[in-house]
Amino acid sequence: MINSPLCELVGIEYPVFQGGMAWISDGRLAAAVSNAGGLGIISAMNAGADYLKGEIAKARSLTSRPFGVNIMLMSPHADEVAKVVVEERVPVVTTGAGSPSKYMSAWKEAGITVIPVVASVASAKLAVRAGADAVIAEGQESGGHIGELTTMALTPQVCDAVDVPVLAAGGIGDGRGMAAAFMLGACGVQMGTRFLVAKECGVHQNYKDMVLRASDISTVTTGRRFGGNTCRCIKNAFSRDFLKREYQPETTAEDVANLGVGALYRAAVEGDTKTGCFLAGQISGLVSREETAEEIVHGVCAECESILMGSQKWLR
Repeated sequence: MINSPLCELVGIEYPVFQGGMAWISDGRLAAAVSNAGGLGIISAMNAGADYLKGEIAKARSLTSRPFGVNIMLMSPHADEVAKVVVEERVPVVTTGAGSPSKYMSAWKEAGITVIPVVASVASAKLAVRAGADAVIAEGQESGGHIGELTTMALTPQVCDAVDVPVLAAGGIGDGRGMAAAFMLGACGVQMGTRFLVAKECGVHQNYKDMVLRASDISTVTTGRRFGGNTCRCIKNAFSRDFLKREYQPETTAEDVANLGVGALYRAAVEGDTKTGCFLAGQISGLVSREETAEEIVHGVCAECESILMGSQKWLR
């Protein structure tokens, strides 16, 4: 059995977090991952208080185990959902797209474990200084909004820079990736793309099929031209058109921001393979079948344990 301080910190059996993916990570998926012994996470995305309360209630109807909520701090509803997690006594909050410092005192008073997602050493230090209990070092192999550093470069530098537990994220989809994360100094992992094809995941089947058909070179990054809005997604007509328009001389930063409006909804909910944006990580080419959340969590951890137990073969 893997022995990680992360498990004691958040009250889980396996040091595996499920990523908070907008329009995908709902109460049903979060409950399934938590029931499997990991930490399921509900995405608050750009929705308001009522949506989040509904998903929290759904998760609680399906599991008695800890789960979390991911809050995108750039959301126009960030203030209200920050209050909801306090009112609902959500055990864990992960954050992205900004600093959680303005909410930290209220969350800590409510006994919430706060774990921001960071893409640099500087961000990790700021998060810990603000009171974070742990951080998630997310490399650019991830799907969705990404930074510049790779997981392999970022994780050990963050581990050296802070004195709280570090999870690795980005490009991790099996036990080999999890074992590598431990060797880099992390004490757990967060996976998003792998859980996209969980049987309990309610994303449109076309989305799952896009991931299952993907190869190692099936993703592309958009939004790099003006910085701050870089996303990794699966190549399709939408991403090709986005890249073409992004680099036209007359295109502005505002134009680029508007290009993606509604595209994730069209992918995740409507399954529109032409005009939808299918956010997914570079690990997509490794994902070959649908499984239950339990099969994913237990399979990844069992493979990781086997690798770690057999690592002495490299020594003499």
